[in-house]
Amino acid sequence: MTYEFVDVKNTGRITVVTLNRPAVMNALHKPAHFELHEVFNEFAADPDQWLAIVTGAGDRAFCAGNDLKWQAAGGERGWNSSGFGGLTMRFHCDKPIIAAVNGVAMGGGFEMALACDLIIASENAVFALPEPRVGLAALAGGLHRLPRQIGLKRAMGMILTGRHVSAREGLDLGFVNEVVPVGQALNAAERWAAQIGQNSPMSIRASKQAVMDGLNVSLPEAIAAQREYPAVREMMESADYVEGPRAFAEKRPPRWKGK
Repeated sequence: MTYEFVDVKNTGRITVVTLNRPAVMNALHKPAHFELHEVFNEFAADPDQWLAIVTGAGDRAFCAGNDLKWQAAGGERGWNSSGFGGLTMRFHCDKPIIAAVNGVAMGGGFEMALACDLIIASENAVFALPEPRVGLAALAGGLHRLPRQIGLKRAMGMILTGRHVSAREGLDLGFVNEVVPVGQALNAAERWAAQIGQNSPMSIRASKQAVMDGLNVSLPEAIAAQREYPAVREMMESADYVEGPRAFAEKRPPRWKGK
C-alpha cells in the first residue's frame, strides 16, 4: 500500500517503518495514527516479515509526540485500537520491533519507543514525558511502561519533572540498548535485527510471548504456564524445532523456515 505519512520498506525479512512528517518533527495526528495501525497490522500478519524497525525521517526527530498544533487548530485527536502510533496498545504482536531513535522522542514518541522491544539511540536523541508541562498526562502507556522498565523512583523522577533525558543517560537508566553516532541509529538497528534474524523466528516469538505474558503473573505461575502459550506451542510443533538440533549435530548453519 501507499501511505501519505509513513514510508514502509521491506528488506528481506525486515520491515522498516519511517514516520514521515519531518516538518513537524514527525509528530503524529489522527490520519498518521490510522496509517500506522494498518502498517503494523500488515507486518504482524505477513509470515515473510520476521522483524520490524521503526524510525523517523531526518536526523532531528524520531517522533515529537502528539501534533498539538493540529489539535489546537481544530484537528480531531485520536487513534485506533492499537494505540499511539499503532504500537502502544499492540500487546499481541510476538514479532520483535526495534526503535531506531534518531533525535527527539517526546511524549507519545517516547511511549512508542518504550512499546518496542529494543531502543537504539543516536547521540543526539532526547527522551521525555513532558505532558504535565502542557496540562496533559502520558496516558498512552508511558506512565506504566517506564516504571516497569527502569524502576519506580527513576521513572517518577522523569515523569513528575517532565525533564529531558539524553541518550547516554537513557543507556545508564536501562531503557536504551545502545547509543551510536548521529545518523547511525537505523544502521545499528539493522545490525541488531540481522543478529536476531540468525535465530529461529519461532523461538524468538515464543521467547517474546513468554517474557511479556509472564510479566503479568508471579514467577512460579509464569514458569508453570509458559508451555501453554500459543507461540511456545507453535515453536514446539514447527519444522524449526527439528531443524535447529539437526543443524547443530551436522555442524552447519540452520535453514529456518519460520513455521
